[in-house]
Amino acid sequence: MRAARLIKMVLLLQSRPSMTAAELARELEVSERTVTRDAQALSEAGVPVYADRGRAGGYRLIGGYRTRLTGLARSEAEALFLSGVPGALREMGLEDAASAARLKVSAALLPSLRDASRTASQRFHLDAPSWFKEPKTPELLPVVADAVWDDRRITARYRRGDTEVERRLEPYGLVLKAGIWYLCARVVDLAAPSVPGPRTGHDTPGRPDARPDVGSANRSAPFRTYRIDRFSTVESEEARFTRDKDFDLPAYWDQQAERFARSILHTEVVVRLSPEGVRRLPHVVDPVSARDALAATDDAPDAHGWRTVTLRVESEDVARTQLTALGAEVEVLAPEGLRSRFVQDARRLAELYRGAARG
Repeated sequence: MRAARLIKMVLLLQSRPSMTAAELARELEVSERTVTRDAQALSEAGVPVYADRGRAGGYRLIGGYRTRLTGLARSEAEALFLSGVPGALREMGLEDAASAARLKVSAALLPSLRDASRTASQRFHLDAPSWFKEPKTPELLPVVADAVWDDRRITARYRRGDTEVERRLEPYGLVLKAGIWYLCARVVDLAAPSVPGPRTGHDTPGRPDARPDVGSANRSAPFRTYRIDRFSTVESEEARFTRDKDFDLPAYWDQQAERFARSILHTEVVVRLSPEGVRRLPHVVDPVSARDALAATDDAPDAHGWRTVTLRVESEDVARTQLTALGAEVEVLAPEGLRSRFVQDARRLAELYRGAARG
């Protein structure tokens, strides 16, 4: 523990002109007295740490000293590629690895470039969760993430409706969508022999460089998507599986997201849209539905530029909520029941504003 802290102290001093004892103590999560002792230990080991006395003093490296201890560990290198999503790193338990990786990169940069990470973070930020929703981190996310990084199979119990099912999975990738974590995995035959030495879902094992290969699931087995907050238990295995090198996580997710969107669109609605309604349609209904509807229509716009299209929607109730946002830029033609509801809504609005005008 102390050796790692001494290395981190050297890297901190290498990446900045100087640091006070209080700043070092805060970064290293120790007391200022411990910082003083660590600085003395480094000096005795030949690292030229110099202490400036006085109120404005601090610690710095002299003589252009540079350590070669900037090589990235595997976990640090992987975490560095995710450093633009700090919330996701924190939830997967990779925040410390990313911090160490950024520090090593900063220490290896030229002095004129060492503020690059700060300037970038002040200009770009990813806020994954949706508005007006407080996301909850799934309790089992860290162990699932660890299995994904290490290519280790897991056995998980998954809540599906009012029942629970058990699945043995090869976890290929994680997706964070609107504040919800999903696992993309391939199902392994539960009858297959289990690998001895399981780890419970609360373990956070290290990341060994190599483990025995236990083979793979049937390559023709489909990949499936699971919400991690619906896992009730997760056990990870010691051995690793062989990944399908043709698996492309972004492409898989795009395909699944589009398939899911189409699977819930069971109702057809015929509408007329003004040019403004056409422009705004993808913003009020599912974009896949809007794209399909506008691409499928053969009718040319009428003299006023209005177009008639057939939309696939989740239900008439959902369509009423969504299309109401278009106001006078849409006319519902069918089904008749939905059109009647829009007529009633229009009459109520007219009466409401007529009364307001009289007042």
